This record gives sequence, C-alpha cells and structure tokens, in this order.
Amino acid sequence: MGMKRVAMLKRLRKGAAMKWKKMATSLRVSIFENFLFKIVSVLEAVALVSTLCFFYLCCGCHI
Repeated sequence: MGMKRVAMLKRLRKGAAMKWKKMATSLRVSIFENFLFKIVSVLEAVALVSTLCFFYLCCGCHI
C-alpha cells in the first residue's frame, strides 16, 4: 500500500508542476497580448485621427 501511495504522490506532483508551467506560460502570453493590444490601439487611433485631419485639410469643411 505504501508504494502505491508514493507512486500516486509522484504523479500528482508531476501533474501540479505541469499545471504551474502551463499557467506561467499562459501568463506570459497574456501579458504580451495585453501589451501588443495597447500598442495596436494607439497606432489605430493615430491612423484615424490623421485620416480625419487629412480629410479636413484637403476637402475643407463645406456645409
């Protein structure tokens, strides 16, 4: 009975270690995706504002 218990504990520890590795990897990916999303959002905002400015500079504001 003791050997079975030791084998079971080893498997549990290995499984827990794998979960921590997966969680650490997903955390790194999550941080990278958040950072990338902020950069892309800022670039998109700059592109939209520059398009709006270009429209008013070239076409004027004739109502």
